[in-house]
Amino acid sequence: QVQLVESGGGLVQAGGSLRLSCAASGRTFSTYTKGWFRQAPGKEREFVAAITWSSNSTYYADSVKGRFTISRDNIKNTIYLQMNSLKPEDTAVYYCAAGYAVRYSDLAVESRYDYWGQGTQVAVSS
Repeated sequence: QVQLVESGGGLVQAGGSLRLSCAASGRTFSTYTKGWFRQAPGKEREFVAAITWSSNSTYYADSVKGRFTISRDNIKNTIYLQMNSLKPEDTAVYYCAAGYAVRYSDLAVESRYDYWGQGTQVAVSS
């Protein structure tokens, strides 16, 4: 069993930065693929970024590529999402997720993730 708790959300002006954290419990967390998803008001949840457990490869949605960076600290059982050059359209509830044996081709597929955090709100003002 893996439990995930996000933190680091808040209100920031456009062009600013935030770093989200996702702390995990569970001894095998390091062997899971980790991802970040977000859900804006009135929209479906969408993929943001993922990092694999085996090769430490990263994968990003086109909308955040070059602005966001996903990373992990296996000792601290924590993953991070560094968000730079934030835009009003980045406003959403951000969720971290963990999935076991997620193929690279499925990194953006929500249903492939087994565990989810409760979400943290990010609001970007113009």
